[in-house]
Amino acid sequence: MLERELDEAASLAREAGRILLDIYATNFAVRMKGQADPVTEADTRANALLVQALRARFPGDGIVAEETADTSDGLRAGRCWYVDPLDGTKEFVAKNGEFSVMLGLAIDGAAALGVVYQPVGDRLYAGVVGQGATLDEAGVRTALRPTDEADPTRLRLVVSRSHRAAEVDALKATLGITQEAASGSVGLKVGLIARRDADLYVHLSDKASVWDTCGPEAILRAAGGRFTDLAGDPIRYDGRVRAARGMLACNAAAFDAVAPAVREAARRAGLVG
Repeated sequence: MLERELDEAASLAREAGRILLDIYATNFAVRMKGQADPVTEADTRANALLVQALRARFPGDGIVAEETADTSDGLRAGRCWYVDPLDGTKEFVAKNGEFSVMLGLAIDGAAALGVVYQPVGDRLYAGVVGQGATLDEAGVRTALRPTDEADPTRLRLVVSRSHRAAEVDALKATLGITQEAASGSVGLKVGLIARRDADLYVHLSDKASVWDTCGPEAILRAAGGRFTDLAGDPIRYDGRVRAARGMLACNAAAFDAVAPAVREAARRAGLVG
């Protein structure tokens, strides 16, 4: 049932969120760990908290975390946690509130459990595949379920606020989509789909990592949505750090209509064969 795992992950996400908010309120320093890839004290402190706590509470599980150099745990069979201590660092730096703590648990290579916590606004998305998903917001818990909108021309697309891919416009034209909104953090974009405020998110890039996908995937699938790579295939959590074939998150009703166009866009971009 993974009840204990879900409770622990939710509690840890909130604890990490408090660290983020404490630093968010200061004039914190920003350094670059790669091209266009900022990192702050908030990333590293929240990462340390989450990794240490998960190791203590689930000593038999593997852990792959964004700010932890050794990712060999991802090769371990069975159970592995995927941790993004601060998803949306650019949004954190911009101080627009669109950042989150993300934890996902994969079992035998498949996403099984997810928690995404947005400290600003106190929103916690949580779900276990096959058991449903919920949103806790300011003490009120509601069940999550994406829309049943099947017409691609009526879908609401959510795109990245910080790094919107140029190929998105061509995909929109192919599908006839006219409604678009922007958000930071993969987890928050997927949360918009799960709570019926959007219908589709497409990450047309090979830059994502498995800590970006595991938690959000589990939540959306638990809510009844679909989450795959750009070819429409399941994402495997089997030791690879990069989610090199991007991601497609969609309500279930429109998935079959959207998936072929997404795959073709990904093929043109050289992301899938």
